[in-house]
Amino acid sequence: MPRRISWIKGALKDFQAFPEAVQDQMTTALRLAAHGEKADRAKPMKGLGTGVFEIALASHGNAYRAVYAVQLGEEVWVIHAFQKKSIQGRKTPKPEIDLIRERLKRVKEMVP
Repeated sequence: MPRRISWIKGALKDFQAFPEAVQDQMTTALRLAAHGEKADRAKPMKGLGTGVFEIALASHGNAYRAVYAVQLGEEVWVIHAFQKKSIQGRKTPKPEIDLIRERLKRVKEMVP
């Protein structure tokens, strides 16, 4: 049985603003995670603990990211989704990391 995919409300809202093709590819990666697998596009996020992954996609010159956690209860939690607009290269901007940390903390507090 696959695990349920749960969303932080803000992450879902941002995800739904992504282009449809990006949403489709990310949804495929999330479904793999729900089945206990990892998509090629999913990479561990350093500094956020084990079980936190980032899906990174490029589309029409834009960069899109979704961050999910697999070790929070029985569900796969989508913590954050954003369009990367940083000029810092591949590095995720600090405000995005701070938001991910805060949301992870919130989910950990509410998941048994």
